[in-house]
Amino acid sequence: MSRKYFGTDGVRGMVGDAPITPEFVLRLGYAAGKVLTRTSAGESPTVLIGKDTRISGYMLEAALQAGFTSAGVHVRLTGPIPTPAVAYLTRALRLSAGVVLSASHNPYHDNGIKFFSASGNKLPDAIEAEIEALIDEPLVCAHSDTLGRAKRIPDAAGRYIEFCKSTFPAELNLHGLKIVVDCAHGAAYDVAPHVFHELGAEVVAIGATPDGFNINAGYGATHPEAVQLAVRSQRADFGIALDGDADRLIMCDASGRIYNGDELLYVMVKDGLSQGKSSGAVGTLMTNLAIEQAFARMNVPFARAKVGDRYVLELMRDRGWLWGGESSGHLLALDKHSTGDGIISALQIFSALRRGGQSLSELLGDVHLFPQRLVNVRTGRNFDFHNHAPLNDMRAIVEAELGQRGRILIRASGTEPLLRIMVEAETEALARGAAEQLAATVPAQA
Repeated sequence: MSRKYFGTDGVRGMVGDAPITPEFVLRLGYAAGKVLTRTSAGESPTVLIGKDTRISGYMLEAALQAGFTSAGVHVRLTGPIPTPAVAYLTRALRLSAGVVLSASHNPYHDNGIKFFSASGNKLPDAIEAEIEALIDEPLVCAHSDTLGRAKRIPDAAGRYIEFCKSTFPAELNLHGLKIVVDCAHGAAYDVAPHVFHELGAEVVAIGATPDGFNINAGYGATHPEAVQLAVRSQRADFGIALDGDADRLIMCDASGRIYNGDELLYVMVKDGLSQGKSSGAVGTLMTNLAIEQAFARMNVPFARAKVGDRYVLELMRDRGWLWGGESSGHLLALDKHSTGDGIISALQIFSALRRGGQSLSELLGDVHLFPQRLVNVRTGRNFDFHNHAPLNDMRAIVEAELGQRGRILIRASGTEPLLRIMVEAETEALARGAAEQLAATVPAQA
């Protein structure tokens, strides 16, 4: 599908620059509303709109609401709430669609619009294509008799808190644990601390005072040093770092060791197998080779998707598998939720810890991540690395040298004239040397 506005995760950009302007968002809401009314079997559709804590959320929420209601679609508003909460509430309240205003882990001056279907899944490409086809069409307001209405859901956060808790085994609790919860000054600031507290933990919340401008700024999953420092200073047992819309998870133990999405995915799969579940796992092109090898030792089928949780989810559904994730902390457990959810993922890790009676480091005792070396080489915009003989010849030499002790990933940047050369190997020196050998064959440009 050729996309004009939709990317891999909705529409996203800098606020004030096209397409993240009030006029465009109004048109987007109207276009989406018209598509919904076409398929609503005579009933007026109802959509849920949630957002994170960015200052621009107020403006864009109003524009989106106007677009939907002008198309004859009713709107339910939640205020700031995690992205996965919108997916859940859309499904639980039997609504026609859900929309999130968020740019995830990006800084406050960005924002975006992401859609969920009635089932809590991301919109199919065909529906996004229908919406795009209508965006530039004239906006014809519905007759006053058929305009949509808007109202707020009074306890959206409370409903979602209860849902998160329901994914944790009823026979287990978090009593005796002191947990630092880093909310990245984002959408989970008034949700995540309550979930873990109500399950019995002593909670220290950080990154939980949003002001519209500080989302993801020095806190959260993209800045794990904040939760690492807080765990040590508070003498806590664990730290949980979410991102601005709470669909990513990075964890830290009492020693200050950081655990990324690859390691947490392994723990989730290992615990699932111990509970008698049978499934493969999906990673991405960036998933550490050590995780793939660990799954092979456990006889767990493993497949790599393109980078992006959308592609991970698509491959999981194609294979009929339960588990998937990215190094960045997007983790999916389809027996728990229809989308990636940082809070629910953390609860699955705590389930594993409670059931197994082991620490995180012990659960990962047989997994030693391979060092990775990434080199970015600036190239011409039309550089065809697939057919560049010197690079291909060197790749063959390096791959022969690495054997089963490493792997190579070469890909072009999607946004800049850069070639990204990543090498994983058993040692840092081997990874660095191989990456530099490969990079040296590429004609660099200033």
